Amino acid sequence: MPLSFLTADRAFDAADAALPYDDHDHWRRPYRPGPWRVGVAAVLLLLSSFILFATVVTALAAGGSGAVVCAVVSVVVIAVALRMLRMGTWVSRHGVRRVGLLRTSTVAWEQAAAVRTVQQPVRWLGLPRTVQGQALVLERHRGERVALLTTHSADFLASGDAFDRAADTVEAWGAEYGRAR
Repeated sequence: MPLSFLTADRAFDAADAALPYDDHDHWRRPYRPGPWRVGVAAVLLLLSSFILFATVVTALAAGGSGAVVCAVVSVVVIAVALRMLRMGTWVSRHGVRRVGLLRTSTVAWEQAAAVRTVQQPVRWLGLPRTVQGQALVLERHRGERVALLTTHSADFLASGDAFDRAADTVEAWGAEYGRAR
């Protein structure tokens, strides 16, 4: 049985253009979510299914307020899992967008001085512990630096080739639309 979602990278690799999308006005993530991110989201969705089952049992056995609390907790867990799947770096003709769990920030290409890969200490899976790795950094004209991608994030841990492809793609978007100022 063919698994169509596994062929997404092959279509991306086969594209000769640096910007393989037809419509550059829509926000696109130039890489697939990594296995760590997908695994944690799957575990959270599994947990929410158990909480929903507890909601039904509580509603049938005890009634009211306990079932409402369980339902609210389940909805929050589902929302966190879905938000985790949206986290990452997104690009379009308008700029680059960094989507986090609680916060999203957008930088227009006109505000970017450079987008480049640098060797620096990076956070391991977003935790306070840092290790030596690579980061794709966006430098603003004000001198501020924003790390867009790192080799030790939930998307690229133990997958250096995927990080290189994603970094090259974001750099190509920056080169294409950053010079159009």
